[in-house]
Amino acid sequence: MAERKGLVTLKGNPVTLVGKEVKVGDAATDVTLLDNDLKAVALSAFRGKVVVLSSVPSLDTPVCDTETRRFNEEAAKLGDGVAVLTISMDLPFAQKRWCGAHGIERVKTLSDHRDAAFGKAYGVLIKELRLLARAVFVVDRQGTVLHIQLVKELATEPDYAAVLKAVADCR
Repeated sequence: MAERKGLVTLKGNPVTLVGKEVKVGDAATDVTLLDNDLKAVALSAFRGKVVVLSSVPSLDTPVCDTETRRFNEEAAKLGDGVAVLTISMDLPFAQKRWCGAHGIERVKTLSDHRDAAFGKAYGVLIKELRLLARAVFVVDRQGTVLHIQLVKELATEPDYAAVLKAVADCR
């Protein structure tokens, strides 16, 4: 499995990303994750929509909390033709609890805890922590990756304006 070092830091300390490096123009890899009810969900189930794939280390951290709440607000404005998915290694039970406690209704949370399939397929699995790096991928209706934002410092929020522009460009 490919490893890339130094692209992402945690509190200034470099970490190692494991998995394939995804590039703009690549076909989005189809992986299966678990939803909050432990049901398997394939990313291909969202084909035909513009998809925002937001990977975060854990919903129970301040930056991931803020990011997912922000994407939930933005998703309400984007309409039914856009799916916003937040993917983490959190257990589905923890994701369900967090979503319920924070009124998250527009973002769908999916767990990669079982196989780290998303982390490996999208090159965002942090070797040292077995968590996902903070990254955002925008995939068009045909399943092509049109925008990638790998956030350099895990404790930093993504550039929301750039993500929303990429979504608008797909519509």
